[in-house]
Amino acid sequence: MDDFVRNKLAEWGLSEWVEKFKDEQIDAESLRVLDDREIDNLIPKAGPRVKFKKNLKLLKEEENSNRETVNSVQCEQEHEEAADVVQVLPSTSDTGKRKSDLQSDTIRLQSPAKRQRLSMPGFEDTRILSEVKHIMKQIKDQINDKEELGAFIKNKISDLEINKRELVGVFGRSGAGKSSLINVIIDEKNLLPTGRTSTCTSVVIKVEANTRSLKYEAEIEFIKKKEWHDELWSLKTYKKGDDDYRDMVKKLSALYGDEWKDKSPENLIKQKYFNNIPEFLESKRKSLNCDTAQELSQKLRIYTKGGPKQEDGYKAQQWFWPLVKSVTVRVPHNELLQHVTLVDLPGNGDRNKSRNEMWKQIVVDCSTVWIVAEITRAASEVEAWEILKSAHGLIGNGGQCQQIHFICTKSDPADDRVAHNKEAKEEVMNEFQELSEQFSDKGFKVFTVSADEFLKRKRVKEDDNEIPKLQDFLQNLNDCHSETINYVNGAYGILSLIEGARCSKAGVGKADDVCKVLEKNMREELDQVKRAVDEAIKDFEHCLTEGVKNSKTSEEKLKFFLDRDQEPSFFKTLEAVVWKYGIHQTKKGEHINLNTMLASCLTDSIDEKFRKTFPNDVKGGSFSGVISRFSLDTKSLIQKYQDVKLQLIFLQTEEDKIKAKLNKIILKGKKIIYNSLTETIEKNMKKCYEDARKISGTDALKKMRKTIETHVSLNRNMYEDAKKTMLEKMNELMTIICKELEETTDHSIKHSLKASTLSESLPDVSEHLETVQQHYNEVKRSQEGEMTSQ
Repeated sequence: MDDFVRNKLAEWGLSEWVEKFKDEQIDAESLRVLDDREIDNLIPKAGPRVKFKKNLKLLKEEENSNRETVNSVQCEQEHEEAADVVQVLPSTSDTGKRKSDLQSDTIRLQSPAKRQRLSMPGFEDTRILSEVKHIMKQIKDQINDKEELGAFIKNKISDLEINKRELVGVFGRSGAGKSSLINVIIDEKNLLPTGRTSTCTSVVIKVEANTRSLKYEAEIEFIKKKEWHDELWSLKTYKKGDDDYRDMVKKLSALYGDEWKDKSPENLIKQKYFNNIPEFLESKRKSLNCDTAQELSQKLRIYTKGGPKQEDGYKAQQWFWPLVKSVTVRVPHNELLQHVTLVDLPGNGDRNKSRNEMWKQIVVDCSTVWIVAEITRAASEVEAWEILKSAHGLIGNGGQCQQIHFICTKSDPADDRVAHNKEAKEEVMNEFQELSEQFSDKGFKVFTVSADEFLKRKRVKEDDNEIPKLQDFLQNLNDCHSETINYVNGAYGILSLIEGARCSKAGVGKADDVCKVLEKNMREELDQVKRAVDEAIKDFEHCLTEGVKNSKTSEEKLKFFLDRDQEPSFFKTLEAVVWKYGIHQTKKGEHINLNTMLASCLTDSIDEKFRKTFPNDVKGGSFSGVISRFSLDTKSLIQKYQDVKLQLIFLQTEEDKIKAKLNKIILKGKKIIYNSLTETIEKNMKKCYEDARKISGTDALKKMRKTIETHVSLNRNMYEDAKKTMLEKMNELMTIICKELEETTDHSIKHSLKASTLSESLPDVSEHLETVQQHYNEVKRSQEGEMTSQ
């Protein structure tokens, strides 16, 4: 038996059959040619046997596909790109150039992501990760968790499993090509429903890898029954012909046909209308499982699209998208989605509160934002730029966005396409300069793509069609190597602790000496952290005090908005705003948010300081890098106390884990802190919006304006309340940071250096430690090489 078979069984969750395969001397070559009879003998249990057969079939298909793809690319591009390759080589060497040389040059000129998918260079990382995970599972099974140290070690092994996910939010108006773009990038052309039907719904669609089965799956989350009941009642408040009335009629017609007319909300909530989706009334999620992407796409259409046009040829049926909050689509065996979730996001300002809350939460968690617009109108696409302007707080200081990509779609073939693409990029970059104060231009890039052309696999060059560059980006974002490093680093530390506890020759006195030094270092480092956070809190307090003084600037913005009463449709707009608690997106794509408007005096006052204190790139270091500098100085202690070297190695790896955990805590905390300013204003304004809703009749617009202005004038204390709330949350974050640092570090010190009395109960891990140390050194060298090359 070889490592390939062992790793594959571990990867497929079949580690318990390793010994059986070893006894039967199954290696990589014999694995691929096993027949059903032989598999039945190797794995007599039906469940694991079915799982093994599916994974083996998938492995064979993948390897065949890779070979076919390489051959196809070589054959296709040999004719189309050979001339280009020849031109960059000296003519004297071309004469005797062999066909295989030309093919290798052709592949060399492909995008990094394409080369990676063809040659599978990430396989080594996967192999190492699989092998180390298998080792740690064995160790965990051998440890007695009834003893304190055993329980401590088992928890540390469990903590190694971190499912890291990066969210990429995809924005753009209906028809801009979002769904087609996602389908092409992940190489599933029939996955998300596309076509002429408009997506006139607020459904959030998440696309991620299926790590649980080989099926194409979808999980549908519905809004609450009460929320739908409230929406039904709201129809009575609309005026016929208004945008909101027309939107609600579309929802009702999609779900009920013509039966909704002249019926009360109570009648429309009866079970007979939901026989095909009983999960809605039961407040459960609906699951769909299909063998193909196309089959799932067809089933999803009624949950995500607005309804068919006559020419689409669909039979009359119920369309359930009005009841859907979000859809999570899971794609089997997709490397680009291993640690990435692509989220197709509609505009915000939906009347349904839970949809709005979900929209907001997803946006603040996006590490990357893709703005999609047609290339012919990219620079002038109102909705695209409105998205950036309105959401800058949520994706900037109030979120974790590190990169914004503006993607110009439908860049169809043309003689002057390269020049046209360049011109479009320049126009978009010029337009972006107006937002440069809100976003860093370092993370802003423009791409030109054509999904249709890429699907047809015509002669695609990255300079013309940059879909391969977006695939490269996702491949890098997956950061599988980082996962391997983190896991191997942690495993190395845990095995060092176990072996150190078993074989420690240090006396109790020496261990106590090391503990005292470590505890002293911890207190000193902790003091530095407290000082840095205290200083940041004082700076924010000073900024916010100035912001409160400048509250008139926010009220002037509000007045400017309310003075639009000369516009014919302004009353309808203002009505929609108050009904949606201050947030509304117009049909023209304008995003209105009175709450952020009023909070702007406060957010503007702290924006610059906040960016420096809490950079979205956590590697930059929050609080002037004090967390990243936190150290127990274990490196120098190892030189001095060789008898406890292994325990100190464990503490060294624990430092990295603690800092990584703190970075996540800070990233989450900073979103809560920044957004608390607007949320406090929003809570204060809630009664104002509810009062304004009740206004109707003669001079309704004038009375509505007066209600809002009067409320703001009488509630200027809301700015001070927002300031107080934010500072309280800053102090809460400081308490959490210091407590986490102190308790986790102290706990690790005591368990690592006072554990020798329990050494007899621990397994011998010397061989495993040697293996993992080799992998640790290997991935470290690879990481250092990557950093040097960047």
